[in-house]
Amino acid sequence: MFKFRKEILEEIDKELKKYLDKDNNLYKAAKHLTFAGGKRIRPYLSILTYNLKKDNINEILPAAVSVELIHNYTLIHDDIMDNDELRRGKPTVHIAYGEEMAILAGDLLYAKAFEAIGNIKDEKKAYKVLKVLSKACVDVCEGQAMDMEFESYWPTLEEYLEMIKKKTGALLEASAEIGGIMAEFNEEEMKAIKSYAEKIGLTFQIQDDILDIIGDEKKIGKPVGSDIREGKKTIIIIHAINTLNEEEKEKLLSILGNVKSEEDIREAIKILEPSINYAKELLNKLTEEAIKSLEIFDKYRRKELEELAKFIANRIY
Repeated sequence: MFKFRKEILEEIDKELKKYLDKDNNLYKAAKHLTFAGGKRIRPYLSILTYNLKKDNINEILPAAVSVELIHNYTLIHDDIMDNDELRRGKPTVHIAYGEEMAILAGDLLYAKAFEAIGNIKDEKKAYKVLKVLSKACVDVCEGQAMDMEFESYWPTLEEYLEMIKKKTGALLEASAEIGGIMAEFNEEEMKAIKSYAEKIGLTFQIQDDILDIIGDEKKIGKPVGSDIREGKKTIIIIHAINTLNEEEKEKLLSILGNVKSEEDIREAIKILEPSINYAKELLNKLTEEAIKSLEIFDKYRRKELEELAKFIANRIY
């Protein structure tokens, strides 16, 4: 059973607060989501990766929080684009502070991420971290653009997986690679940790897709069946469209984005059951592959990363 270490989470939050220590409306908007109960998986992953070889948490902290600042920036902008009203059970930033201030808050978080990189003491490592994080930001934008383009056609499962590798996975991969840079991984170690992070990046979004259909509303902070209500093309729905008979496909398509009652949600979930099971099987396969990637590292030091992979695949929020 994975348990986030309280002392690490406290250090992450303390470091984040250094960059958001003002109390005007802009900073309040930037802090609104950043301190609204996020799991801190990305900086935590950076620290656990670093801990595979080194133990000085103060060295890795600025690099680790740089990814968390970028992550929260992407969430604010994503919520604006999707017109979402809730995130982590709270009003989204643009609902609480207005769209203009939310855009600025996101931009502030983006800039603060690079300020954090500037606080990495080793300039060579800081440069490498900068390159990794910059590439991740490009990948996130490309992934988001792909996701938007999917609204006009039905993507293949391969296209969907490529999209989530960029949109969701890029920052998780960057988190692990940054931990490796700061801990001075060799080429083989870096290849292994990047493979691990790529797999958990995919499982993270696949589990989100599952939770958005059958998750506990109180845990995930939004209504059950939200992807059905919004007609989103997730791995589950794409798989269903590819495998259902014509009658079931027609029924599902009539409900997606056009829910009239809770009965519609229940009927759609029943139709989607085989595709939900497909997503769960893929999730388990990727998790096993992620854990296998860690075999070159010390078995005691890698234990927490193994448990993190299982947590991501089995989380309920």
